[in-house]
Amino acid sequence: MGLLDSLLGRTKPVRANLDALFALPSAAITLQTAGGLVPSGSAGVCWKPPAGQSAQDVQREIGELLEIPDSDDEPGTGDRPGDAKSVGGALTQAEDAYGFRWLLLEDPAIDDLVTRVHLVNSTLTDNGWGPQLLCSVFGLVPGPDAGTDVRPLFLVYLYKRGTFYPFAPDGKEHRDNELELRVKALVGSDLPVEPDLSRWFPLWDLPVH
Repeated sequence: MGLLDSLLGRTKPVRANLDALFALPSAAITLQTAGGLVPSGSAGVCWKPPAGQSAQDVQREIGELLEIPDSDDEPGTGDRPGDAKSVGGALTQAEDAYGFRWLLLEDPAIDDLVTRVHLVNSTLTDNGWGPQLLCSVFGLVPGPDAGTDVRPLFLVYLYKRGTFYPFAPDGKEHRDNELELRVKALVGSDLPVEPDLSRWFPLWDLPVH
């Protein structure tokens, strides 16, 4: 930050600590052994469309940037080493009921899924889309040996904070806060958990499972 910025009280945006995502595989082991939860194999990167651009133009630009083929493309089109699409499977786009856009990823291996989510985030950041990125979400479901009281939930990574929090919806716009706090205690030594509970935003009807 320059002297003029300091005098005027301006600050530059802090670059997101995307490497925090790589702590997830360790947290997944903890959640499985202590909580009976395993990764669902589903994840999503949520972003807010920029003002002044049509949804179609934005979707096309994101698709070209991440090598997401159109629905009528042949399978495998655009697969090049290092492309977001080529790391472990298909990458699709969706929109939720609140107008936020999602890039959805599927991979049964949590290490590969984390690598792909990291690549999507870093590719968008490097191409100027960082201000639009909001969070990345990973699904968790009861494992094969889980008790009957174990319920699915999500781990949310806040892009601009570099922190995680658990989100456990249990009905129409209702969440299980007790479960979220239990998961927070379980993964606190593995992940940088968001300390400000007011930032544990609900993500209703998100397309990740």
